[in-house]
Amino acid sequence: MHNNSVTEFILLGLTQDPEKQKAVFGVFLIFYLMTVLGNFIIMVTIKMSQTLGSPMYLFLFYLSFADACFSTTTAPRLIVDSLSQKKIITYNECMTQVFAAHFFGCMEIFVLILMAFDRYAAICKPLRYTTIMSQHICGILVILAWVGSCIHSSAQIFLALRLPFCGPNVIDHYSCDLQPLMKLACMDTYVINLLVVSNSGAICTVSFIVLLISYIVILYSLRNHSAEGRRKALSTCTSHFNVVVIFFGPCIFIYTRPLITLPIDKMVSVFYTIGTPLINPLIYTLRNSEVKKAMKKLWYYKI
Repeated sequence: MHNNSVTEFILLGLTQDPEKQKAVFGVFLIFYLMTVLGNFIIMVTIKMSQTLGSPMYLFLFYLSFADACFSTTTAPRLIVDSLSQKKIITYNECMTQVFAAHFFGCMEIFVLILMAFDRYAAICKPLRYTTIMSQHICGILVILAWVGSCIHSSAQIFLALRLPFCGPNVIDHYSCDLQPLMKLACMDTYVINLLVVSNSGAICTVSFIVLLISYIVILYSLRNHSAEGRRKALSTCTSHFNVVVIFFGPCIFIYTRPLITLPIDKMVSVFYTIGTPLINPLIYTLRNSEVKKAMKKLWYYKI
């Protein structure tokens, strides 16, 4: 099945310029540490706080978890590589990275959908909210998100393992993903590319459309609410909507087009693999008074 003579790949990273590589090291090390710390603080706050027991915060907990892991699949490698002359990644490490990145990326998408569903239930069906979003149902939804992510990333890795490599092994990227790998494969990747687009591309696009529709429905139903109710509902929705646009824009750009690599691809990838996990905790905490209160309470008492 394979005529794999390639046991390792060479990553070109974000830049070849030694000076710029130092900048990459500094900037992304700070970004990564802030991402992990920010998401960790949110997770601890939600776990320890008595006031953040609602489904929204359960989902926010998993979003922060997915964010920290998603960033970890690419950022540490990028940071370490920026200091080394030869950025070598073994075939197995490469496949592991493909699986992990798609698993946590997909997890993030599903959790964002659950959060939108939660907002929809809270705003459009307030009287039945506690029944719709009971602890039991929330638990099932989270499990479904895990299972769905696992199915998606298994499909991706199945495609990646089918690719034969017989010579060129230089990946013009800072991490392993199917797009750059398909360029190196010594076979016609037309069908595999179609499958990637129909898998990753479809998940991104369909999820984005579902989320947009849910917001339109929420906004439409808000017209009957009081001004104060509208303001509160809008503030949670806006922060959520910002995250959705920041995450899905780049994601759709990368995964829903034919196999052409554009020079801007790496920057776009950086944006959603390293940028989004860093921005999420900021958006959710700075715009959410309950989380801010709970944090102050928790960390003041502890310290």
